[in-house]
Amino acid sequence: MNIKVIKGSPIKIKGVCLALWCFEKDVLNPVIKQVDKQLTGIIRQLVKEKIFEGKLNQTTFIYSLGKLNVDKVILIGLGKKKEMTLDKLRQTSATIAKIAEGKGIKKLMTNLPDMKIKGMPAMDIGQTIAEGTILSLYKFNKYKSEKNNNEKKLSELTLLTENEKNVKTLKSGVSIALKISKAVYFTRDLINHPGNTATPTYLAEQAKKIAKQCNIKCKILNKPDMEKLGMGGLLGVSKGSHQPPKFIILEYWGTKKNKAPIVLVGKGLTFDSGGISLKPGQGMEEMKTDMSGGAGMIGAIMAAASLKLPVNVVTLVPASENMPGGSANKPGDVLKTMSGKTIEVLNTDAEGRLILADALTYAEKYKPKSVLDMATLTGACVIALGNHATGILGNDEKLIDDIKKAGEVAGEKVWQLPLWEEYDELIKSDIADLKNIGGRGAGTITAAGLLKKFASEYPWAHLDIAGTAWTEKPKPYVPKGAVGVGVRMIVQYLRTSF
Repeated sequence: MNIKVIKGSPIKIKGVCLALWCFEKDVLNPVIKQVDKQLTGIIRQLVKEKIFEGKLNQTTFIYSLGKLNVDKVILIGLGKKKEMTLDKLRQTSATIAKIAEGKGIKKLMTNLPDMKIKGMPAMDIGQTIAEGTILSLYKFNKYKSEKNNNEKKLSELTLLTENEKNVKTLKSGVSIALKISKAVYFTRDLINHPGNTATPTYLAEQAKKIAKQCNIKCKILNKPDMEKLGMGGLLGVSKGSHQPPKFIILEYWGTKKNKAPIVLVGKGLTFDSGGISLKPGQGMEEMKTDMSGGAGMIGAIMAAASLKLPVNVVTLVPASENMPGGSANKPGDVLKTMSGKTIEVLNTDAEGRLILADALTYAEKYKPKSVLDMATLTGACVIALGNHATGILGNDEKLIDDIKKAGEVAGEKVWQLPLWEEYDELIKSDIADLKNIGGRGAGTITAAGLLKKFASEYPWAHLDIAGTAWTEKPKPYVPKGAVGVGVRMIVQYLRTSF
C-alpha cells in the first residue's frame, strides 16, 4: 500500500473519498462544520436525529453529489475523548479502511493528523493510522485456485495536515508502521500456511531468506548438531515425525557487540498432534498454529533489523513436529536436556516446554541482558484469560512491567500470573529431576514453572499466547485466522526500553 503525507486542507483537497473523524458529543468539530456547510446541513441533520453520534467505530457514508471537491465522505466516531487510546485509533483506522475497500474505493484521504489528542504526538498518530489501515486489509488466499483478479483494493492512503511542521514527523511514523506491518504480514503468512507446507525445514528456509533481506546473521542447527549439544528435549519431541527438527538462530547486531543482547525464544511446533497422548480429532487442524511463538519471534527480529534499532537481538526457534509413531516419545519416558536436567514425560502433548527448555539453556551462550520466550503453551491459559489477553510470567518484575507497558501501546494486552515457589512441588518427579505436567490445576503456571528451571541465569519472562495467537472472530485490524500477536508488542519493547 502507498501511504502519503501531504500538507493540505480537507475542505480544498480534491479526491475520491475523505474520512472525517470526531469524538462523541463533539461531532460538529470545526472541520466537519465547514464540510457540513458545503453539504447544506446533512451532517447536522444526522446528528440531530441521532443517526450518527460519534461513538467508537460508528460510521456513516455520505455521497457529496458535487457539493465538495471529493466524491464521498466517511464519518467515523472515536468515542469519548477522555477514553481515547492508541489502540482505539488503530481500530477506527481499520474500520474506515475496510469500509472504503468494501465500497470499491482505491484512494482514501483523512484529516485525523490535525486532531489534537492529548498524549499522542504526531509520530505515534501517523504510525497508528498506518498500522490499523494496513493490518486490516491482510488476506491469505495462497491456496485458492480461483483468484479474484477484479477485486478492488484500497491501494492508497493520504494523511492530510495543515501544519507543515507535522509532515516530516508523520512520515517517520508511517515509515515505522510499514516496516512493522510487513513483519506482521510475514508472521501471519507463516502461521496460516498448512502443516504440509510450513514444516521445520520450511521455517528454517524462511528464516534464511529474511536474514539475507535484513542484514541478520542466520545459522541452522540440524539433528547431528543437536545430538552434540545434548538437546534431548527437542530431539525427544521430534522422534515420532519423519520431518527433521531444526534449531533456528538469528542474530541482529544493532549496536556494539560487547553489549549484551536481548534473546527472543519462540516455540516452533509446526504441527502438534499430541504425539502418543493424541489430541481429539475435532479442531486438530488448528494445531498448525503451534509455531505462532516461533513465527512471531522471527517477525520481531525482522522488524527490529528493518528499523535499524540500536539494540542487539537474538532469536532462537526450536522447530519440530510432534507426531505419534513407532519411535515417538511414550508417557513415562525420561529425557535428558541440554542443561543436564532430566524430565519425565507424563504427557507427550506437553511438548512445548520440552523444546523450549533446550532453547532457554542455549540462550545462556549469549550472556543475555534478558530473555523473552513466547509460545502457544497451554490450553489452561485460554481457560484463565480467554482470547483477549496473553499470560505473562517470569523472574524479573521490571522486565514484566516493560512488556506490559509495550503491550498497552501496541494493543496487545498481557496479564501477569504468579510464579511462586509453592508451585514447584507440582512438577517434581519421583524418578527424574522434573516432570512435564503438574496436574489439572494451575496448568499455565506449572508449565512456566518448568521453564523457570532453565532460565535461572538471566532476567526472563514467558508469554503464553495460546488464547491470542489465532482468532475465529475478526476484529477491526485482525482478520479471522493468524493474529501475528507479539510482533508489535516486542518491537515496541525493543524501541522504548533501551
